[in-house]
Amino acid sequence: MFVDSHCHLNFPELRTQLPEIRAAMARAQVGRALCICTTMEEFPQVHALATEHDNFWATVGVHPDSEGITEPTLDDLVERGRLPRVVAIGETGLDYYGMDTRKGGRSIADLEWQRERFRTHIRAARALAKPLVIHTRSASADTLAILAEEGEDGAGNRAGGVFHCFTETAEVARAALDRGYYISFSGILTFRNAQELRDVAAFVPMDRLLIETDSPYLAPVPYRGKVNSPAYVPYVAEAVAKVKNLPLEAVADATSRNFEQLFLKGSAP
Repeated sequence: MFVDSHCHLNFPELRTQLPEIRAAMARAQVGRALCICTTMEEFPQVHALATEHDNFWATVGVHPDSEGITEPTLDDLVERGRLPRVVAIGETGLDYYGMDTRKGGRSIADLEWQRERFRTHIRAARALAKPLVIHTRSASADTLAILAEEGEDGAGNRAGGVFHCFTETAEVARAALDRGYYISFSGILTFRNAQELRDVAAFVPMDRLLIETDSPYLAPVPYRGKVNSPAYVPYVAEAVAKVKNLPLEAVADATSRNFEQLFLKGSAP
């Protein structure tokens, strides 16, 4: 059985089709999914998915690129993070994509609010001893630096977590692994122009690798350009199996164990 370690089933593209999505997951042998929160406003919907279905879990957090929403306090995150079936904090992190002051855009210096939000999430994860779900885009140096400043340096009482939808270099992957983090790959791994990313997947140890859809986005080949679904996560597993020269069943088993180890410690699988 496969696990989708990152999806957004509360988003409008998927929410109204949940029975069909769950049936498709069963046919594809996708037995579990982690429903990811991106704003405090949507948390009740995300949490309801996890409490109403025994093979879904939830996170609480605010996406780094979300603006004009409720800014989470440490207490907000800790309070919701203690609720049943909430297994991680995030998604959180940094997103500097598209920063270009030459075109009238904001500079990275203008994004201190993102960095402070990220620190709040890290502190909540450490307070709860629950993992972080990290989004980093065009911001890997600052992401790693803030993790280190907040004590996420691979030693001691760290929160740990996963770098989701990984698209960075092998050097960034190595730095994340050295800090005790997992690396998760999405449908991007199946794209024809993603050979460098497949090389990174070949490098990441199998006991630290997760698979995800990030649905409704980033549908894998042969569904690229269409609405994504957790039922498509086996296509990501197939791409991993190919670069690792492993049977598909071995990838399914390993990534399921990794999901349990990271997110379900002390919880019923």
